[in-house]
Amino acid sequence: MLVSTPGRICLFGEHQDYLGLPVVAAAISRRIQVSGTYRDDKKVVIDLPDLNQKIEFSIDHTFPYTQERDYYKSTINVLRRKGAGFSRGFDCVVRGNIPINSGTSSSSALIVSWAGFLDRMSDQPVGYSPKEIGEIAYLAEVPEFGEPGGMMDHYSTAIGNVIYLESVPAIQVEALTPQLGSFVLGDSLEPKDTIGILARCRYGMEAIVKKVTEKDPAFSIFTTEESAVDDYRSLLSTDELALLRANLEDRELLKKGKALLQSATDSAGLDRELGSLLYKHHRNLRDFKQTSTPKIERMMDAALSVGALGGKINGSGGGGCMFVYAPENAETVAEAIEKAGGKSHIIQVANGIEWQ
Repeated sequence: MLVSTPGRICLFGEHQDYLGLPVVAAAISRRIQVSGTYRDDKKVVIDLPDLNQKIEFSIDHTFPYTQERDYYKSTINVLRRKGAGFSRGFDCVVRGNIPINSGTSSSSALIVSWAGFLDRMSDQPVGYSPKEIGEIAYLAEVPEFGEPGGMMDHYSTAIGNVIYLESVPAIQVEALTPQLGSFVLGDSLEPKDTIGILARCRYGMEAIVKKVTEKDPAFSIFTTEESAVDDYRSLLSTDELALLRANLEDRELLKKGKALLQSATDSAGLDRELGSLLYKHHRNLRDFKQTSTPKIERMMDAALSVGALGGKINGSGGGGCMFVYAPENAETVAEAIEKAGGKSHIIQVANGIEWQ
């Protein structure tokens, strides 16, 4: 059995899905795969040649977690709660070419592949849909360890292509089918503190929402107009006010981006407008959520200077990756990012989880 899953970029809604706001995300043409066969005993042996590591444990019982983010075991535990049985262990190999710890969802793609592998290799395979596999991976990565992330990574990598995802009041996934050209992913090669940045941005914004709604119960992160932000000057600090305004503006940028991806028929017009909207989103992430770095800004400026149409930092930020939309000159843009010190990858929109 071989299962592979793509990484992802977030087009719109970065640092908003954990607030219950929607996102638009795209799966990318770099993947992580899990391949494996049954063993005659109950041992699980996972070879990680890309990391020069090997993991071994027994599948004979429900697991206590013995390390931080023990995702291989947590996924089995989640599936067991759903009724899955495992009477035999596995020999597995995990390989991938998604940049690690860079904001392109390598960990979520791994868990999606692992969940898809385990389902098909369990004693009575269910044959979960890609959407259901995404939900299982989310449960195994986020609630299981009390982490502050959202659902975007798991659903977008599992389902693939371009999706619009709502999580409130219920999960709603809508496939978008724009004809998009090449993107260029730029890895800054700077490590990032995913959990720390997510906690700062999420909990900071949740505190603002609580403060405002206590005084104005009519306030809603989903519907309150940007123009109403000034009404809360007496409640919020200058930084809090700016963060609130940025979140409401990003919410509106997503609406414009979704409408563009749904309806545009003029390729050149779509390309220019998409690039512009992406960069507006980037500026809010950089200036008010403080997720960019000087190196990422140098990479972005270099890409824009040679004709990239726009782009944004990707993922939690504080390092990791940025991307730009470059449908006509991806090679030139990739070279400019490399000269600015980054590692570049030309990518396209890709399919979701696949089994072989």
